[in-house]
Amino acid sequence: MGQAGCKGLCLSLFDYKTEKYVIAKNKKVGLLYRLLQASILAYLVVWVFLIKKGYQDVDTSLQSAVITKVKGVAFTNTSDLGQRIWDVADYVIPAQGENVFFVVTNLIVTPNQRQNVCAENEGIPDGACSKDSDCHAGEAVTAGNGVKTGRCLRRENLARGTCEIFAWCPLETSSRPEEPFLKEAEDFTIFIKNHIRFPKFNFSNNVMDVKDRSFLKSCHFGPKNHYCPIFRLGSVIRWAGSDFQDIALEGGVIGINIEWNCDLDKAASECHPHYSFSRLDNKLSKSVSSGYNFRFARYYRDAAGVEFRTLMKAYGIRFDVMVNGKGAFFCDLVLIYLIKKREFYRDKKYEEVRGLEDSSQEAEDEASGLGLSEQLTSGPGLLGMPEQQELQEPPEAKRGSSSQKGNGSVCPQLLEPHRLRTPSASPLHQE
Repeated sequence: MGQAGCKGLCLSLFDYKTEKYVIAKNKKVGLLYRLLQASILAYLVVWVFLIKKGYQDVDTSLQSAVITKVKGVAFTNTSDLGQRIWDVADYVIPAQGENVFFVVTNLIVTPNQRQNVCAENEGIPDGACSKDSDCHAGEAVTAGNGVKTGRCLRRENLARGTCEIFAWCPLETSSRPEEPFLKEAEDFTIFIKNHIRFPKFNFSNNVMDVKDRSFLKSCHFGPKNHYCPIFRLGSVIRWAGSDFQDIALEGGVIGINIEWNCDLDKAASECHPHYSFSRLDNKLSKSVSSGYNFRFARYYRDAAGVEFRTLMKAYGIRFDVMVNGKGAFFCDLVLIYLIKKREFYRDKKYEEVRGLEDSSQEAEDEASGLGLSEQLTSGPGLLGMPEQQELQEPPEAKRGSSSQKGNGSVCPQLLEPHRLRTPSASPLHQE
Protein backbone atom coordinates (compact mmCIF):
# COMPACT_ATOMS: atom_id res chain seq x y z
CA MET A 1 0.00 0.00 0.00
CA GLY A 2 1.42 3.34 -1.02
CA GLN A 3 1.82 6.48 1.01
CA ALA A 4 -1.34 7.99 -0.45
CA GLY A 5 -3.34 4.91 0.48
CA CYS A 6 -2.16 4.99 4.09
CA LYS A 7 -2.96 8.68 4.34
CA GLY A 8 -6.46 8.12 3.00
CA LEU A 9 -7.07 5.28 5.46
CA CYS A 10 -5.97 7.40 8.40
CA LEU A 11 -8.19 10.29 7.37
CA SER A 12 -11.19 7.99 6.94
CA LEU A 13 -11.03 7.17 10.62
CA PHE A 14 -12.25 10.68 11.36
CA ASP A 15 -15.17 10.55 8.93
CA TYR A 16 -18.72 10.88 10.27
CA LYS A 17 -21.47 8.84 8.68
CA THR A 18 -25.21 9.38 9.06
CA GLU A 19 -28.19 7.52 7.65
CA LYS A 20 -30.23 8.91 4.78
CA TYR A 21 -33.91 8.02 4.51
CA VAL A 22 -35.73 7.89 1.19
CA ILE A 23 -39.52 8.22 1.31
CA ALA A 24 -41.04 6.16 -1.49
CA LYS A 25 -44.54 7.42 -2.25
CA ASN A 26 -45.76 4.04 -3.45
CA LYS A 27 -49.11 2.85 -2.14
CA LYS A 28 -48.37 -0.84 -2.67
CA VAL A 29 -45.07 -0.74 -0.82
CA GLY A 30 -46.57 1.43 1.93
CA LEU A 31 -49.55 -0.91 2.34
CA LEU A 32 -47.25 -3.94 2.54
CA TYR A 33 -45.15 -2.18 5.18
CA ARG A 34 -48.18 -1.33 7.32
CA LEU A 35 -49.56 -4.85 6.95
CA LEU A 36 -46.27 -6.25 8.22
CA GLN A 37 -46.36 -3.91 11.21
CA ALA A 38 -49.99 -4.83 11.93
CA SER A 39 -49.17 -8.55 11.70
CA ILE A 40 -46.38 -8.23 14.24
CA LEU A 41 -48.63 -6.20 16.56
CA ALA A 42 -51.49 -8.70 16.19
CA TYR A 43 -49.10 -11.59 16.97
CA LEU A 44 -47.96 -9.88 20.17
CA VAL A 45 -51.45 -8.95 21.31
CA VAL A 46 -53.40 -12.06 20.27
CA TRP A 47 -50.90 -14.92 20.55
CA VAL A 48 -48.39 -13.75 23.16
CA PHE A 49 -50.75 -11.88 25.49
CA LEU A 50 -54.29 -13.23 24.97
CA ILE A 51 -53.64 -16.90 24.09
CA LYS A 52 -50.27 -17.70 25.70
CA LYS A 53 -50.71 -15.09 28.44
CA GLY A 54 -47.05 -14.14 28.25
CA TYR A 55 -47.54 -11.36 30.80
CA GLN A 56 -48.16 -13.90 33.61
CA ASP A 57 -45.67 -15.40 36.04
CA VAL A 58 -45.86 -19.22 36.06
CA ASP A 59 -45.37 -21.76 38.85
CA THR A 60 -44.73 -25.36 37.69
CA SER A 61 -43.61 -26.72 41.09
CA LEU A 62 -46.98 -28.29 41.84
CA GLN A 63 -47.34 -30.04 45.21
CA SER A 64 -49.92 -32.80 45.28
CA ALA A 65 -51.46 -35.44 47.55
CA VAL A 66 -53.70 -38.25 46.26
CA ILE A 67 -56.07 -40.46 48.25
CA THR A 68 -58.09 -43.18 46.52
CA LYS A 69 -61.06 -45.28 47.57
CA VAL A 70 -62.64 -48.18 45.67
CA LYS A 71 -66.17 -49.39 46.36
CA GLY A 72 -68.10 -52.42 45.16
CA VAL A 73 -69.06 -55.98 46.10
CA ALA A 74 -68.69 -59.23 44.12
CA PHE A 75 -70.02 -62.78 44.66
CA THR A 76 -68.24 -66.01 43.62
CA ASN A 77 -69.03 -69.71 43.96
CA THR A 78 -66.10 -72.06 43.21
CA SER A 79 -65.05 -75.57 44.21
CA ASP A 80 -61.92 -74.27 45.95
CA LEU A 81 -63.47 -71.41 47.94
CA GLY A 82 -67.21 -72.19 47.90
CA GLN A 83 -69.66 -69.31 48.09
CA ARG A 84 -67.93 -66.11 48.96
CA ILE A 85 -68.53 -62.35 49.08
CA TRP A 86 -65.65 -60.12 48.00
CA ASP A 87 -65.54 -56.56 49.31
CA VAL A 88 -62.93 -53.80 49.10
CA ALA A 89 -60.82 -55.35 51.89
CA ASP A 90 -60.39 -58.49 49.76
CA TYR A 91 -59.61 -57.18 46.30
CA VAL A 92 -57.83 -53.80 46.75
CA ILE A 93 -54.09 -53.71 47.45
CA PRO A 94 -52.84 -51.71 49.35
CA ALA A 95 -55.81 -51.13 51.59
CA GLN A 96 -54.95 -47.55 52.64
CA GLY A 97 -55.54 -46.07 49.18
CA GLU A 98 -52.56 -44.34 47.60
CA ASN A 99 -51.80 -42.87 44.18
CA VAL A 100 -50.89 -46.41 43.02
CA PHE A 101 -53.37 -49.20 43.79
CA PHE A 102 -54.31 -52.63 42.46
CA VAL A 103 -57.77 -54.17 41.92
CA VAL A 104 -57.94 -57.97 41.71
CA THR A 105 -60.02 -59.22 38.77
CA ASN A 106 -58.81 -62.83 38.34
CA LEU A 107 -57.38 -65.52 40.63
CA ILE A 108 -55.68 -68.91 40.55
CA VAL A 109 -56.31 -70.47 43.98
CA THR A 110 -54.23 -73.35 45.39
CA PRO A 111 -55.73 -74.27 48.78
CA ASN A 112 -54.32 -76.31 51.67
CA GLN A 113 -50.63 -76.12 50.83
CA ARG A 114 -48.28 -77.66 53.40
CA GLN A 115 -44.51 -77.96 53.58
CA ASN A 116 -43.86 -81.45 52.30
CA VAL A 117 -42.18 -83.37 49.46
CA CYS A 118 -43.66 -83.62 45.96
CA ALA A 119 -42.58 -83.75 42.31
CA GLU A 120 -41.41 -80.57 40.64
CA ASN A 121 -43.61 -79.25 37.83
CA GLU A 122 -42.86 -80.49 34.33
CA GLY A 123 -41.50 -77.91 31.92
CA ILE A 124 -38.87 -76.55 34.33
CA PRO A 125 -35.47 -77.40 32.77
CA ASP A 126 -33.53 -77.53 36.03
CA GLY A 127 -36.13 -79.86 37.54
CA ALA A 128 -35.96 -82.51 34.78
CA CYS A 129 -34.05 -85.75 35.46
CA SER A 130 -33.48 -89.31 34.28
CA LYS A 131 -31.72 -90.68 37.40
CA ASP A 132 -31.23 -89.74 41.05
CA SER A 133 -27.75 -88.30 40.42
CA ASP A 134 -29.34 -85.57 38.31
CA CYS A 135 -31.04 -84.21 41.46
CA HIS A 136 -28.40 -82.89 43.85
CA ALA A 137 -29.82 -82.91 47.38
CA GLY A 138 -30.15 -79.47 48.98
CA GLU A 139 -29.91 -77.62 45.67
CA ALA A 140 -32.72 -75.17 44.86
CA VAL A 141 -34.46 -75.64 41.53
CA THR A 142 -33.66 -72.68 39.29
CA ALA A 143 -36.94 -70.89 38.46
CA GLY A 144 -38.69 -73.70 40.33
CA ASN A 145 -40.69 -74.18 43.50
CA GLY A 146 -38.45 -75.84 46.05
CA VAL A 147 -35.23 -77.64 47.06
CA LYS A 148 -34.17 -81.00 45.58
CA THR A 149 -34.16 -84.04 47.89
CA GLY A 150 -31.90 -86.22 45.73
CA ARG A 151 -34.59 -88.45 44.21
CA CYS A 152 -35.76 -88.59 40.58
CA LEU A 153 -39.46 -89.38 40.18
CA ARG A 154 -40.54 -91.02 36.93
CA ARG A 155 -44.10 -91.91 35.91
CA GLU A 156 -45.05 -95.29 34.46
CA ASN A 157 -41.47 -96.36 33.72
CA LEU A 158 -40.80 -93.33 31.52
CA ALA A 159 -37.17 -92.56 30.79
CA ARG A 160 -37.49 -88.94 31.95
CA GLY A 161 -39.09 -87.49 35.07
CA THR A 162 -38.79 -84.61 37.53
CA CYS A 163 -36.85 -84.19 40.73
CA GLU A 164 -38.54 -84.62 44.07
CA ILE A 165 -38.49 -81.32 45.99
CA PHE A 166 -39.23 -80.07 49.48
CA ALA A 167 -41.76 -77.26 48.98
CA TRP A 168 -45.27 -76.01 49.65
CA CYS A 169 -47.25 -78.93 48.27
CA PRO A 170 -49.39 -79.45 46.26
CA LEU A 171 -47.75 -77.06 43.79
CA GLU A 172 -49.65 -74.26 42.11
CA THR A 173 -51.73 -75.28 39.13
CA SER A 174 -50.83 -73.64 35.82
CA SER A 175 -54.40 -73.52 34.53
CA ARG A 176 -56.12 -70.15 34.32
CA PRO A 177 -59.83 -69.31 34.24
CA GLU A 178 -61.17 -68.52 30.79
CA GLU A 179 -63.19 -65.58 32.11
CA PRO A 180 -62.52 -63.02 34.87
CA PHE A 181 -62.97 -64.35 38.40
CA LEU A 182 -64.48 -61.04 39.58
CA LYS A 183 -66.67 -60.06 36.65
CA GLU A 184 -68.54 -57.52 38.80
CA ALA A 185 -65.37 -55.44 39.06
CA GLU A 186 -66.41 -53.62 35.89
CA ASP A 187 -69.05 -51.78 37.93
CA PHE A 188 -66.80 -50.91 40.87
CA THR A 189 -66.26 -47.18 41.49
CA ILE A 190 -63.02 -45.32 42.14
CA PHE A 191 -63.04 -42.13 44.18
CA ILE A 192 -59.93 -39.95 43.70
CA LYS A 193 -59.37 -37.22 46.26
CA ASN A 194 -56.66 -34.84 45.05
CA HIS A 195 -55.24 -31.87 46.95
CA ILE A 196 -52.85 -29.50 45.15
CA ARG A 197 -50.83 -26.40 46.02
CA PHE A 198 -48.81 -23.88 44.03
CA PRO A 199 -46.23 -22.78 46.63
CA LYS A 200 -45.01 -19.75 44.70
CA PHE A 201 -48.45 -18.11 44.92
CA ASN A 202 -49.60 -19.78 48.16
CA PHE A 203 -52.64 -21.12 46.30
CA SER A 204 -54.37 -24.39 47.27
CA ASN A 205 -57.29 -26.29 45.79
CA ASN A 206 -58.84 -29.76 45.79
CA VAL A 207 -61.44 -31.78 43.90
CA MET A 208 -63.72 -31.71 46.95
CA ASP A 209 -64.27 -27.97 46.67
CA VAL A 210 -67.91 -28.15 45.63
CA LYS A 211 -70.85 -26.19 47.02
CA ASP A 212 -73.37 -29.07 46.97
CA ARG A 213 -72.06 -31.96 49.10
CA SER A 214 -74.87 -34.24 47.92
CA PHE A 215 -73.39 -33.92 44.42
CA LEU A 216 -70.60 -36.38 45.32
CA LYS A 217 -73.09 -39.01 46.52
CA SER A 218 -74.72 -39.46 43.14
CA CYS A 219 -72.34 -38.19 40.45
CA HIS A 220 -70.12 -40.18 38.09
CA PHE A 221 -67.41 -38.80 35.84
CA GLY A 222 -68.44 -38.74 32.19
CA PRO A 223 -68.87 -36.64 29.06
CA LYS A 224 -71.61 -34.59 30.74
CA ASN A 225 -69.84 -34.29 34.08
CA HIS A 226 -66.13 -33.49 33.82
CA TYR A 227 -65.57 -32.46 37.44
CA CYS A 228 -66.94 -35.42 39.41
CA PRO A 229 -64.02 -37.32 41.07
CA ILE A 230 -65.90 -40.67 41.09
CA PHE A 231 -65.14 -43.01 38.18
CA ARG A 232 -66.72 -46.28 37.06
CA LEU A 233 -63.90 -48.79 36.68
CA GLY A 234 -65.16 -50.23 33.39
CA SER A 235 -65.50 -46.75 31.90
CA VAL A 236 -61.90 -45.86 32.83
CA ILE A 237 -60.71 -49.00 31.01
CA ARG A 238 -62.75 -48.07 27.94
CA TRP A 239 -61.50 -44.47 27.89
CA ALA A 240 -57.95 -45.84 28.05
CA GLY A 241 -58.64 -47.72 24.80
CA SER A 242 -58.93 -51.24 26.24
CA ASP A 243 -61.60 -53.89 26.75
CA PHE A 244 -62.47 -54.83 30.32
CA GLN A 245 -62.79 -58.58 29.65
CA ASP A 246 -59.31 -58.72 28.10
CA ILE A 247 -57.47 -56.70 30.73
CA ALA A 248 -59.34 -58.36 33.61
CA LEU A 249 -58.26 -61.82 32.44
CA GLU A 250 -54.49 -61.23 32.29
CA GLY A 251 -54.09 -57.89 34.07
CA GLY A 252 -52.63 -54.58 32.95
CA VAL A 253 -51.61 -51.06 33.99
CA ILE A 254 -53.83 -48.00 33.53
CA GLY A 255 -52.66 -44.43 33.95
CA ILE A 256 -55.00 -41.72 35.26
CA ASN A 257 -53.52 -38.30 34.54
CA ILE A 258 -54.84 -35.25 36.40
CA GLU A 259 -53.85 -31.92 34.86
CA TRP A 260 -54.21 -28.65 36.78
CA ASN A 261 -53.63 -25.68 34.46
CA CYS A 262 -55.00 -22.78 36.43
CA ASP A 263 -55.24 -19.09 35.59
CA LEU A 264 -54.95 -17.67 39.11
CA ASP A 265 -56.06 -14.23 37.93
CA LYS A 266 -59.55 -15.74 37.91
CA ALA A 267 -61.62 -16.98 40.85
CA ALA A 268 -60.48 -20.13 42.68
CA SER A 269 -63.69 -21.85 41.58
CA GLU A 270 -62.43 -21.59 37.99
CA CYS A 271 -59.40 -23.81 38.76
CA HIS A 272 -60.55 -27.31 37.77
CA PRO A 273 -58.69 -30.57 37.09
CA HIS A 274 -58.73 -32.19 33.66
CA TYR A 275 -58.58 -36.00 33.47
CA SER A 276 -57.12 -38.26 30.81
CA PHE A 277 -56.62 -42.04 30.71
CA SER A 278 -54.11 -44.33 29.01
CA ARG A 279 -52.91 -47.94 28.94
CA LEU A 280 -49.32 -47.94 30.27
CA ASP A 281 -48.28 -51.57 29.70
CA ASN A 282 -47.76 -52.98 26.21
CA LYS A 283 -51.19 -54.43 25.43
CA LEU A 284 -50.05 -55.61 21.98
CA SER A 285 -47.29 -57.78 23.41
CA LYS A 286 -48.26 -61.46 23.74
CA SER A 287 -45.11 -62.62 25.52
CA VAL A 288 -45.14 -65.00 28.50
CA SER A 289 -44.82 -61.99 30.82
CA SER A 290 -47.67 -59.92 29.37
CA GLY A 291 -50.33 -58.57 31.70
CA TYR A 292 -49.92 -57.88 35.41
CA ASN A 293 -49.98 -60.45 38.24
CA PHE A 294 -48.37 -61.38 41.53
CA ARG A 295 -48.77 -64.01 44.27
CA PHE A 296 -49.76 -63.77 47.91
CA ALA A 297 -50.81 -66.29 50.55
CA ARG A 298 -53.01 -66.52 53.60
CA TYR A 299 -51.67 -68.67 56.42
CA TYR A 300 -53.52 -70.85 58.93
CA ARG A 301 -52.87 -73.57 61.52
CA ASP A 302 -54.81 -76.79 61.93
CA ALA A 303 -55.92 -78.35 65.22
CA ALA A 304 -52.49 -79.95 65.64
CA GLY A 305 -50.74 -76.61 65.20
CA VAL A 306 -49.33 -77.44 61.77
CA GLU A 307 -49.11 -74.45 59.45
CA PHE A 308 -50.77 -74.50 56.05
CA ARG A 309 -51.72 -71.84 53.56
CA THR A 310 -53.92 -70.88 50.61
CA LEU A 311 -51.82 -69.56 47.72
CA MET A 312 -53.39 -67.04 45.36
CA LYS A 313 -51.99 -65.83 42.05
CA ALA A 314 -53.77 -62.54 41.49
CA TYR A 315 -54.33 -60.99 38.09
CA GLY A 316 -55.75 -57.51 37.98
CA ILE A 317 -55.52 -53.86 37.05
CA ARG A 318 -52.92 -51.55 38.50
CA PHE A 319 -53.90 -47.87 38.49
CA ASP A 320 -51.26 -45.14 38.55
CA VAL A 321 -52.63 -41.68 39.38
CA MET A 322 -50.27 -38.98 38.07
CA VAL A 323 -50.75 -35.28 38.85
CA ASN A 324 -49.10 -32.32 37.11
CA GLY A 325 -49.94 -28.78 36.14
CA LYS A 326 -49.01 -25.12 36.37
CA GLY A 327 -50.42 -21.96 37.82
CA ALA A 328 -50.14 -18.56 36.11
CA PHE A 329 -50.43 -15.27 37.96
CA PHE A 330 -50.18 -11.59 36.90
CA CYS A 331 -49.21 -10.11 40.27
CA ASP A 332 -45.40 -10.50 40.33
CA LEU A 333 -45.10 -8.79 36.97
CA VAL A 334 -47.03 -5.75 38.21
CA LEU A 335 -45.15 -5.59 41.52
CA ILE A 336 -41.65 -5.86 40.06
CA TYR A 337 -41.90 -4.05 36.73
CA LEU A 338 -44.93 -1.74 36.47
CA ILE A 339 -45.62 0.14 39.71
CA LYS A 340 -43.75 3.34 40.61
CA LYS A 341 -41.69 1.79 43.45
CA ARG A 342 -40.75 -1.31 41.45
CA GLU A 343 -37.01 -0.95 42.24
CA PHE A 344 -37.71 -1.16 45.97
CA TYR A 345 -39.82 -4.33 45.69
CA ARG A 346 -37.44 -5.92 43.15
CA ASP A 347 -34.49 -5.42 45.53
CA LYS A 348 -36.42 -6.99 48.38
CA LYS A 349 -37.64 -9.94 46.30
CA TYR A 350 -34.14 -10.82 45.07
CA GLU A 351 -32.35 -9.87 48.27
CA GLU A 352 -28.95 -11.51 48.69
CA VAL A 353 -28.56 -14.13 51.40
CA ARG A 354 -25.63 -13.02 53.50
CA GLY A 355 -23.37 -15.07 55.76
CA LEU A 356 -24.08 -16.07 59.33
CA GLU A 357 -21.79 -13.40 60.74
CA ASP A 358 -23.61 -10.61 58.92
CA SER A 359 -26.98 -12.03 60.02
CA SER A 360 -25.82 -12.14 63.64
CA GLN A 361 -24.58 -8.55 63.47
CA GLU A 362 -27.89 -7.41 61.96
CA ALA A 363 -29.78 -9.18 64.75
CA GLU A 364 -27.69 -7.32 67.33
CA ASP A 365 -28.36 -4.02 65.58
CA GLU A 366 -32.09 -4.68 65.60
CA ALA A 367 -32.03 -5.57 69.29
CA SER A 368 -30.42 -2.22 70.04
CA GLY A 369 -32.91 -0.32 67.91
CA LEU A 370 -30.48 0.50 65.12
CA GLY A 371 -32.13 -1.50 62.31
CA LEU A 372 -35.42 -1.84 60.59
CA SER A 373 -37.94 -4.01 62.45
CA GLU A 374 -38.70 -7.11 60.44
CA GLN A 375 -40.67 -10.23 61.08
CA LEU A 376 -39.20 -13.36 59.48
CA THR A 377 -41.18 -16.51 59.04
CA SER A 378 -40.16 -19.79 57.47
CA GLY A 379 -41.63 -21.30 54.31
CA PRO A 380 -42.08 -20.06 50.72
CA GLY A 381 -43.36 -16.53 50.23
CA LEU A 382 -46.68 -15.48 48.85
CA LEU A 383 -44.96 -14.34 45.67
CA GLY A 384 -42.01 -16.72 45.71
CA MET A 385 -39.84 -14.40 47.93
CA PRO A 386 -36.78 -16.12 49.45
CA GLU A 387 -38.15 -15.42 52.92
CA GLN A 388 -41.29 -13.80 54.35
CA GLN A 389 -40.69 -10.29 55.63
CA GLU A 390 -42.64 -7.28 56.70
CA LEU A 391 -41.02 -4.51 54.70
CA GLN A 392 -41.43 -0.87 55.64
CA GLU A 393 -41.35 1.20 52.45
CA PRO A 394 -39.98 4.74 52.38
CA PRO A 395 -42.62 7.30 53.46
CA GLU A 396 -43.03 8.70 49.94
CA ALA A 397 -44.24 5.26 48.75
CA LYS A 398 -47.17 5.19 51.17
CA ARG A 399 -49.92 6.38 48.93
CA GLY A 400 -52.50 4.98 46.56
CA SER A 401 -54.50 1.78 46.67
CA SER A 402 -55.80 -0.83 44.28
CA SER A 403 -58.97 -2.90 44.13
CA GLN A 404 -58.80 -6.67 44.51
CA LYS A 405 -59.87 -8.91 41.65
CA GLY A 406 -60.00 -12.68 41.27
CA ASN A 407 -59.60 -15.48 43.77
CA GLY A 408 -58.27 -13.76 46.87
CA SER A 409 -54.67 -14.76 46.14
CA VAL A 410 -53.92 -11.61 44.16
CA CYS A 411 -51.16 -9.40 45.53
CA PRO A 412 -51.92 -7.90 48.94
CA GLN A 413 -48.83 -5.78 48.19
CA LEU A 414 -50.82 -3.86 45.60
CA LEU A 415 -53.58 -3.32 48.15
CA GLU A 416 -51.08 -2.13 50.79
CA PRO A 417 -47.97 -0.87 48.97
CA HIS A 418 -46.17 -0.05 52.23
CA ARG A 419 -46.21 -3.60 53.64
CA LEU A 420 -45.47 -7.14 52.47
CA ARG A 421 -46.71 -9.94 54.69
CA THR A 422 -48.43 -13.30 54.70
CA PRO A 423 -52.08 -13.57 55.79
CA SER A 424 -51.04 -15.48 58.92
CA ALA A 425 -48.20 -13.14 59.96
CA SER A 426 -48.74 -10.62 62.76
CA PRO A 427 -47.07 -7.36 61.68
CA LEU A 428 -44.56 -5.66 63.94
CA HIS A 429 -44.66 -1.91 63.41
CA GLN A 430 -41.53 0.22 63.54
CA GLU A 431 -41.28 2.18 66.69
